[in-house]
Amino acid sequence: MKIAFYKGTRPGLPGIYNRLVRWWTSSAYSHVELVAATGRAWSSSAEDGGVRSKLIHFDPKKWDLVDLPSHLEQAAVAWFTAHRGEKYDWLGNLQFIVAAVPDSKKRWFCSEAVAAALGIPDPWRYDPGTLASALTLLNKPAPAGFLRPDIGHHADLLH
Repeated sequence: MKIAFYKGTRPGLPGIYNRLVRWWTSSAYSHVELVAATGRAWSSSAEDGGVRSKLIHFDPKKWDLVDLPSHLEQAAVAWFTAHRGEKYDWLGNLQFIVAAVPDSKKRWFCSEAVAAALGIPDPWRYDPGTLASALTLLNKPAPAGFLRPDIGHHADLLH
C-alpha cells in the first residue's frame, strides 16, 4: 500500500485551487490519495463529489509516493468502503483559515479521509502537507537519542 501526494497543478480553476492549498499550507502538496495493492486509489475529491475510489496513473512528475505498511490496508479500504459516497467537505477546508469552523462527521476532504482511514486521531487537523510530514516520518529511523534499551537500536515506529 502507498500514499500518493499531489504536487502537480491542474489547468483552470482546479489549478488555482492547487496553488492556493500549497501556498496557504506552506507545502508542496494539494491533494492526497491512498493507493491499495490492487492499484485502486481512495480519497475524497471535490471534482468527484466526495469519498470515492478510482484508477489513477501516478505520474512521478506530479505525484510523490510513500510506502505504507501493508498491514494497514485492510482496515483503510474497509473505512473507505463504509464511507463511499459521503460528500466532499468544502466547509471543513475553511478550518485551515478560520479555526472556529466545526468538523463534519459526514463530509470529508482528501487528507482528512486518508488520515481517518489510517486510524489517525483527529484526522480533520491534517492538510496534505502535514499528513505527508507525519507519514514520511514513520518511514525514517528515529532521530539520535531515541533508542529502545530493550533491543539496543532505534525503535521501529511502524509496529
